[in-house]
Amino acid sequence: MAAIPRRDRALAMGVDVGGTWVRAVVTRDGRALTRARTRTHRVRELSTFLRRVLHDGGITRVDGLVVASRGIWTPRERAQLRARLRPLARRVHVMSDAQAALLGALDGGPGVLVLAGTGSIVLARSADGRWARAGGLGPLLGDEGSAFWLGREWLRAMARDGDFARARAAARATAPVARIAALAPRVLAAARGGDPRARTVVRAAQLHLAGFVLDVARRLGLRAPVNVSWAGGVLDDATFRAGVAQAVRRAGLRARWRAPAAPAVAAATRLAERLAAR
Repeated sequence: MAAIPRRDRALAMGVDVGGTWVRAVVTRDGRALTRARTRTHRVRELSTFLRRVLHDGGITRVDGLVVASRGIWTPRERAQLRARLRPLARRVHVMSDAQAALLGALDGGPGVLVLAGTGSIVLARSADGRWARAGGLGPLLGDEGSAFWLGREWLRAMARDGDFARARAAARATAPVARIAALAPRVLAAARGGDPRARTVVRAAQLHLAGFVLDVARRLGLRAPVNVSWAGGVLDDATFRAGVAQAVRRAGLRARWRAPAAPAVAAATRLAERLAAR
């Protein structure tokens, strides 16, 4: 009796394009074949980078590709990126990195994600799949509570007290957003140490994020206790996170804070596997 040839399972690729890092995972049959990570500013064209990742793994094309990217929200933005990525996969899906972060953090369930890294956004998803967002307008128009916002407000406070040199140097630097955002750990440490200027900046950041949480939860009518999780380097600071949780509680929302179940790239990879298997 002739042997039945083995049919390889579909190849999938999940990608998370964040403000600081680009992460990619290629899987077959749920097992990782290739992993890659590089800083976002080093990736001039995403399709070129992903093609190189596939080539390094001996792969020319995958069956399902899901890219979760910063700066992507509208249908037009998603369609434009999807068109550039189409040669890399039979099926391509593009979504916001914040959406993937929520799906990963809450394991696909409803609730709220507070994301504060270089930028910030608060996102909510209901049990029936509706979405709501607050913030996430970038460093020029928003990003309240983000690392950049903390650094900028700290520099402003220093300038008001007469220290103009540091603020001017940061504003004139190459990649000023990244440089200013890099000040956030120093601001948080100063606040923990009792510095009044830093404490004022940190408290304002916590109130901004708490207000966003209340806004999205009410717009979707999420039932209390609302599951809330977090992502981003600023929220990894336990003291800062506790201040946000306290501000949410004082605002009148009963929340159940949950540690992130999985990162955004894991959620994107799971979606890519489902897409590949269709």
